[in-house]
Amino acid sequence: MRFVDFLRATVLLSAAAATALAAICVVVAAAEEQLAIAALGVGWWAVSAILGARMGRSAQTTAPIAKLLAGARSSTTLPEVHPSAILLNRLWPLLLFAVVAGVLGLLAPQIPGIAAGFAVIWALAWRHQDAAVQAIEDRDGVCFYVQRASPVRPMSLIRAPGFRSWRPEQTAGTAT
Repeated sequence: MRFVDFLRATVLLSAAAATALAAICVVVAAAEEQLAIAALGVGWWAVSAILGARMGRSAQTTAPIAKLLAGARSSTTLPEVHPSAILLNRLWPLLLFAVVAGVLGLLAPQIPGIAAGFAVIWALAWRHQDAAVQAIEDRDGVCFYVQRASPVRPMSLIRAPGFRSWRPEQTAGTAT
């Protein structure tokens, strides 16, 4: 699975988890007539959206992603693509987080409400990372792929040949 696609899937799945957890919070709070909890949840989601947007406003790769890209193993062939296995191996903590918070939400609606805010922060903080990695791939003419490994081992990448993007340089004062 391409690393760019993995990053996009991570953002989308984090946003989906936040949506599901927020829905559980609102439904359970409304059923138990605890509207104050739902109102506090909405406030927390607004604060978490602001925090996530501030954290993810940079168009550059974060230090962990830059380190991961720098440590990528070079290969002259394309790796086997197993997107579902890679997503499950790498994003199982997100799945576990969402399921546990959702189940606990049946007991106390504030738990998925708080968890939804953290999922919102995660999704918004990582929203520009795929574009930053794509820019590096275009510049260097490579593609980064997530290497299939054990779910408990650190992620590693494979650097495979790709297509280099060529854009003519524009100088100041010249029109094209």
